[in-house]
Formats: sequence, structure tokens, C-alpha cells
Amino acid sequence: MSNSPAVGAPLANYAAWRRAGDFVFASGVIAVDPGSRRVVDTYDALDVQARSELRTLGLDTGQMSVDVFEAPIAAQSWFVLNRVRDMARECGGDMRDVVRLVQYFRDLRHYPVYNRVRGLFFGEPVVSTVVEVSRMLPGDQVLVEVEATLFLPQR
Repeated sequence: MSNSPAVGAPLANYAAWRRAGDFVFASGVIAVDPGSRRVVDTYDALDVQARSELRTLGLDTGQMSVDVFEAPIAAQSWFVLNRVRDMARECGGDMRDVVRLVQYFRDLRHYPVYNRVRGLFFGEPVVSTVVEVSRMLPGDQVLVEVEATLFLPQR
């Protein structure tokens, strides 16, 4: 079980992840910066590498009239999936070890942008469940939450 600096401390009293035999179960990850405790909802909140990767998908255009609509979900999608990747590495694996994702959206219309961003992290499709929910903690700025299950045989 871990609440490391790489993954960040959970927002309440629960484990960020827990190993059970050959499986690692991760709690839902949302786009809250662990340092500032603020919701990530702009491209400016991401590092240069993340923004470069998003541009390969036609996101982070620099056009306010486009970015104002796509930035919140695109930035949150990248941030959350990157945190899942950090957690996988901390457990001794990588994104190839992720066998299942459960993705919660405040609005399913955000799924197409998320799905494009998810392609940056997974070379092959992963088992996936998508659910629309009315609200998520810590507030209405949170648009997506992702739970991950990894298969990591103990060596």
C-alpha cells in the first residue's frame, strides 16, 4: 500500500493503491495537483512534454476559442493517466501491466477527447468500463476519475 510523493497522498483516509497477490488495485485518480491541491483544468498546468504530446493529437492549439472548450478535459485526462503511469512504475510495472480501467465522467461528451489522450498511454486497447456520474469530489471542476487494475506477477 502506498501514498508516495510520486502518486500523491489521497484526499481522504484511503490507500492510493494496494497489492493483492499478483494484482495491484489503484484508487480512483483525479486531476488534483498534489502540491497546490488545486484541480488541473488548463494546459498551462501541464509540463512542456505533456503539452507537446497533446499537440500531436491536435489539442493545445493556442486558439482560445478552441482551447477553452477542450483544455479542461484534455489536461485532466493527461494528468490522470500520467499519475496512473507513475503509480504503475512505483509498483514495479508500466502501462502494459494495466489490465483494466474504470473511467468516470461528469459528462460522457468528454469521452472522445479523453479517448484520444488515452491512446498516448496505451499501445493496445485495455479492458475498459465507462460510467457517467453526477458529481465527483472535491468539486464540480473534476471531470474525470480513473481507477486502474494492474497484473504484476510477484517475482
